[in-house]
Amino acid sequence: MIEPRAATLAPLPAVVKLPAPRSPFALAGRRVLRSRGGLLGLCILLALILLAIFAPYISPYDPLALSPPEASQPPSWRHPAGTDRFGRDILTRIFYGARISLRVGLISVAIAGLSGTALGLVSGYFGGWVDAVINLLINILLGLPGILLALVILAVLGSGLQNVMIAVGISAIPGYARLIRGNTLVLKEQEFVLAARALGVSDTRIILAHILPNVLAPLIVLSTLGVASAILVGASVSYLGLGAKPPTPEWGVMVNDGRNHLRQAWWLSTMPGLAIMITVIGLNLLGDALRDALDPRLRV
Repeated sequence: MIEPRAATLAPLPAVVKLPAPRSPFALAGRRVLRSRGGLLGLCILLALILLAIFAPYISPYDPLALSPPEASQPPSWRHPAGTDRFGRDILTRIFYGARISLRVGLISVAIAGLSGTALGLVSGYFGGWVDAVINLLINILLGLPGILLALVILAVLGSGLQNVMIAVGISAIPGYARLIRGNTLVLKEQEFVLAARALGVSDTRIILAHILPNVLAPLIVLSTLGVASAILVGASVSYLGLGAKPPTPEWGVMVNDGRNHLRQAWWLSTMPGLAIMITVIGLNLLGDALRDALDPRLRV
């Protein structure tokens, strides 16, 4: 009797472990690092932050100490950016001025971003008379250019660095409110929001849990570009004498100190002006790279 051949069993395939899905912001970060402009802007921003933090350890000079024998010296190995009319090292004052400019930019954007996002979410989601009232307020703010509106607010609040942050922040609110309102108008008609509303989810939870996370991408891009604008407006206001006061090492104040001596001592205004220009360019490059990385319509 012939015994039946034993059936050969095929080996079971090995279990393939799929990689954990990455968040959109992690993928966007990789795209930014692959972008030359984004990488350059990020390097400029990191260098500015490090210089601002470690300024006392990088430069041996005091930004406020007067040294009349070294007044108005051109750039040299001892003073790479020269000295001002009072013998103070300009490069040291630029390092310390980075602290002020970054603080003005970040606090102003925080004021504008939080206020504008709240107004935009409420206006776009509820509509009706709430939308009409908020739009009226936004249109009033839009009636004046940003720098002029900041000057009007400073005329009411008074000069000073703290008031500059408030004025610059308030003048930037309309841009954030309009951006968030437009995105909210689109998102509130999406299926996931309609389904949450049908399940009886409260309006507050829908706004915070469903709409807000989906407007973070454009908000981050606008905030990055807004820091550059806030630094530029803050320096402009200080240049006009309504912001920081001498001898504070603020970039706008430093440009103003040398404006009457450009032919005799060009470095007095040129060096802080270059610091403003490089900072704004770096932040704009980073903002453009973030916009390209976070916008799904630009992904290939």
